[in-house]
Amino acid sequence: MELTGIQTAGFMGLGGQEVLVIAILAVILFGGKKLPELAKGLGEGIRNFKTALKEGEKVEEKKQA
Repeated sequence: MELTGIQTAGFMGLGGQEVLVIAILAVILFGGKKLPELAKGLGEGIRNFKTALKEGEKVEEKKQA
């Protein structure tokens, strides 16, 4: 069975050109100096979210035991 007409998805379903356009727009909108701060804040937010999920799992395990 041969698949035709199906495109492979890149990063989050976006192709290389779309990611490039989004990156260029981000630099234009936020400026080169602000982007590292935004990325750091996003990374910290994701880390905090993961930590909260792990703590929630620990609480559930204690309730079940």
